[in-house]
Amino acid sequence: MNAVYAGSFDPVTNGHLAIIRRASRLFGSLTVLVMENGAKKPLFTVAERVELLKASLADLPHVQVASADGLLVDYLKTTGTHILVRGVRGAGDVEQEMANAYHNHLLFNDVETVFLPAGEQERFVSSSAVREIAGLKGDVSSLVPPPVAQALRKKFN
Repeated sequence: MNAVYAGSFDPVTNGHLAIIRRASRLFGSLTVLVMENGAKKPLFTVAERVELLKASLADLPHVQVASADGLLVDYLKTTGTHILVRGVRGAGDVEQEMANAYHNHLLFNDVETVFLPAGEQERFVSSSAVREIAGLKGDVSSLVPPPVAQALRKKFN
């Protein structure tokens, strides 16, 4: 059974990786789907994010990385995927993700959203915080995988 974990992953954090590792143990296979978020100005291109994810997930051969445009439910329908994994850090995430799950289900009745709570160490890790810290030349190596830390150093030097 395949599941999809979708997000902008700009950049991928250790929090994302923790959710990916847990989800990959729950489902036979997992696709990590990089999508554009029109509400955000991206730091990395979609292609760069895909490559950073592949480098960060090299030890998980049953996890695939892909990208898509448009509606997430269209990708799910096209691939015949019925399980959507979402990570939640706190109450604010739960509210937003519940609304997203409602709309996804409205558009694709066969989709089920599975929520995985963030671990204690990842609860406050966000891509926006990582971008801000890295942009101010701070050390983000404890928040992101090594390929991402290196890419952030390059981006901001």
